[in-house]
Amino acid sequence: MPCAAFPPFADGGGPISSLLLAKMLVASGHDVRVVNVGDEDRHEVYEGVPVHRIKSPNIYWNYYTPQPAWRKMVWHALENGNPRAYLAMRREIADFKPDVMLTVSIENINVASWGAARAAGVPVAHTVFSAFMMCWNGIMQKQGRNCAGQCTSCYLTSFGRRQFSRLVDAVIGESRDIVQRHLDEGYFPNAASYRVPAVIDAIHAVKPRKFPEDRPFRVGFFGVQTRFKGFAVLAEAARALAGNDKVEFVIGGTGRDAFAEQTRAVFPPEKTRFLGWTSAEEFFPEVDVLVYPTIGREAFGRATIEAFSHAVPVISSSIGGVAENIAPGKNGFHAAVGDAEALKSCIERMANAPELYERLSQGALKSAGDYLEPVVSRALEDALSETLARKGQPKGTLEEAI
Repeated sequence: MPCAAFPPFADGGGPISSLLLAKMLVASGHDVRVVNVGDEDRHEVYEGVPVHRIKSPNIYWNYYTPQPAWRKMVWHALENGNPRAYLAMRREIADFKPDVMLTVSIENINVASWGAARAAGVPVAHTVFSAFMMCWNGIMQKQGRNCAGQCTSCYLTSFGRRQFSRLVDAVIGESRDIVQRHLDEGYFPNAASYRVPAVIDAIHAVKPRKFPEDRPFRVGFFGVQTRFKGFAVLAEAARALAGNDKVEFVIGGTGRDAFAEQTRAVFPPEKTRFLGWTSAEEFFPEVDVLVYPTIGREAFGRATIEAFSHAVPVISSSIGGVAENIAPGKNGFHAAVGDAEALKSCIERMANAPELYERLSQGALKSAGDYLEPVVSRALEDALSETLARKGQPKGTLEEAI
């Protein structure tokens, strides 16, 4: 199971989803080996999952570390087909002898891994976590605006990735939206497509939430404080609600730049708590509703289902994979993308209606069941078994996955 990001390196929901996916396969009785890049070559077992950390076949692996422009250009060029990655994965396949290769995102581990699998006669399934295959920055935005499709520069700089995608037998998305966007742009032309959502390890709430009667209604944000995540949209809505004594804000997560610092200053200080980095288990008991105001077309939005597991309803943007998780009026609301006034109205609507809130909390808790391991594991195993069957191996032969 080659994957771009895996704990303990954590930069959002991707590494967590990779870990839970691997643990799910292990729990189902499959022999799994995760292949992940790092600073040194070593084998280890992480939370019960065998992991081989290999040295990056590219010139660096941690793209959060500042790099000069020329190194970034080389990194992106190599991501279109890296011979070192091909050789590294040929060695891995020869050693582990997998029945199927399941790549989980592809940055650093490289699209050339698919070529190595094809050369060894191993079927390939790929899980899409972002728009990286289509866009050099992975978000398909320019100047804060979503791209309708690939621009010329992204088409040219991802040409190799498009060609290698022909080697993939099954493409798996955590949302229908992220898969369809790739198919519309001509990626994965030979692959069957599947929706397999992210998995949660447990339902943490034992019953729906009661509306808070003895304190203000707490609106939460949980994630990286970036423009893409809509952090500024929530800040504007919070500023507009500064005079509303019924509402306060709890912000979990961190920001790395001047944008995050300036945006934090927009929130009314007397009504906002900034928790910094915190876990889902620590964060969600502190809030009544999660706001996920992304302005980009995200692949999934893991925080939404973590909220459901705590019986916390969600107000999300009406775009991308995030929107697929929210059933308006059942487990939350949709707000128009980038519209702080619409977001403010959704918050007020929930904060002013105890019966509505409690019904949404009940719906959120019920929705969490769709993301538990038995449900997601069945969907994933069906996708992998069907992939093996199409490649001439009968269903049920899946034993080892790399």
